Amino acid sequence: MLEPGDDAPDFELPNQDGETVRLSDFEGRVVLYFYPRADTPGCTTEACGFRDNWAAYEERGIAVLGVSDDPVSDLADFAEAYDLPVELLSDEDGAVASRYDSYGEKNMFGNTFDGVFRNTYVIGDGAVEAVYEGVDPEGHAEAILADLD
Repeated sequence: MLEPGDDAPDFELPNQDGETVRLSDFEGRVVLYFYPRADTPGCTTEACGFRDNWAAYEERGIAVLGVSDDPVSDLADFAEAYDLPVELLSDEDGAVASRYDSYGEKNMFGNTFDGVFRNTYVIGDGAVEAVYEGVDPEGHAEAILADLD
């Protein structure tokens, strides 16, 4: 895992609208959260937590970026279905998630496959400020706000 104080790897990915988003485009703090699959129970809980606390993130000037290996069209449907204000980014080959130690071999129901791990990074001025590994989606958005206050 990247550690607090490490440089945050810059990246360029398409968002749910197909627009290019770069980490370096953001000033101030960024919450960069990795999640396994759009529109699944845990991922929906996590995304809706950020949605429900969106005003608090905006008041603090904190951008929120969600990254999965879903295609752009799935992200667009997910964002629309749950009225998500966060930028959802498509990392279909897992290259960005890999740079953030958030992609690799997973086992589920006896099947082995590569996928995204549920990890979150708080980034400020191009450096990692905080790391959350193996996140519990319930209450995660609130926990980050509490830690940053």
